[in-house]
Amino acid sequence: MVQLFIKLETGETSEWTIIELQGDLECTSTKDSLDGKFIGDLHFTKQGEPLFIVGHHILSGKFVRLDKPLIVLVKENRPDVEMETAPYKEETTDSKTQFSVTAVIRRKIVFRTRPRPIVTNLPKSS
Repeated sequence: MVQLFIKLETGETSEWTIIELQGDLECTSTKDSLDGKFIGDLHFTKQGEPLFIVGHHILSGKFVRLDKPLIVLVKENRPDVEMETAPYKEETTDSKTQFSVTAVIRRKIVFRTRPRPIVTNLPKSS
């Protein structure tokens, strides 16, 4: 039996939101990945609807509540302390890892529609 020690700090945990895109995002060069790169700008209308601008395209989205909330955990080394509530003491003394709750995810922003091009009015050259 595997036991995970999860620590919830007293106080309020932050709430995060997942951004879900339908389709693929591709880099122009084949060697680069999107890790740590700027993808686009996330804006909200006056009605609170999300807009995502990627390059010269705009995507419209909506908020969706998750059926089951997710938690974001951070793995930490815990002090070598026996847990008196643990049913198997020989397993708990060997384990030196615990997880701290960083955030809770209760909703996501879904962008399902095709991107619309952003067109500007350019003056006609004469």
